Amino acid sequence: MQQKYIDWKDIAATYYDKCLSLTILLAMFTFMVFPEVKTTTIRSTEKVLETIEILPEIQEKIKPPEEVAKPIVNIEIVDDTGDDSDDEIEVITTIEITTLDPLTDIAPPPTAGQTPRFVVYEDAPVITKRVPPVYPEFARKSKIQGSVVLDIEILSDGSIGAIEVFKSLMPGPGGFDEAAITAVRQWKFQPAKSGGKPVGCWIKQSIVFELSN
Repeated sequence: MQQKYIDWKDIAATYYDKCLSLTILLAMFTFMVFPEVKTTTIRSTEKVLETIEILPEIQEKIKPPEEVAKPIVNIEIVDDTGDDSDDEIEVITTIEITTLDPLTDIAPPPTAGQTPRFVVYEDAPVITKRVPPVYPEFARKSKIQGSVVLDIEILSDGSIGAIEVFKSLMPGPGGFDEAAITAVRQWKFQPAKSGGKPVGCWIKQSIVFELSN
């Protein structure tokens, strides 16, 4: 059997026309899609810096900057009061040095509601500031009168502790009970004393609501 040989140049020649046609089509497609193609030119500049070496002889001739001396301002205080003004100066006395013994027990501040109901004392508490109650408007229009009795706790420092209603009169918001408690909260007392020392105690206090004629 005779073997047939094919030259590769013949095969390449058959693809030449196809490749050329495809190249032309791609070039035409490119120009149709991108009709305007702009090119920019980038220019670079080069700067050469020259360094100059200063000789030691020239460096010695260069003087460093001189320090500027700060000006000195003299302030003169003029005394216009004269020599006799010492008599008008107020003399302030200093407070003597006090010492606190760390071993001394400091009594804690009184707590509201902790005072026993029955306390023996020689001097009864005294009211030093009394604030009258505000008459409820509804009771004023209805011409209601009466009194509220309160149990008041007076602490050892004279302040008001707990307040309880012993005898009520029109309780609830805006009633006589609330008006009486609000007024008593503003009162001040001199506390009761037992053996010369202030003690806490309870007292009964009647708050009278009476319309003036």
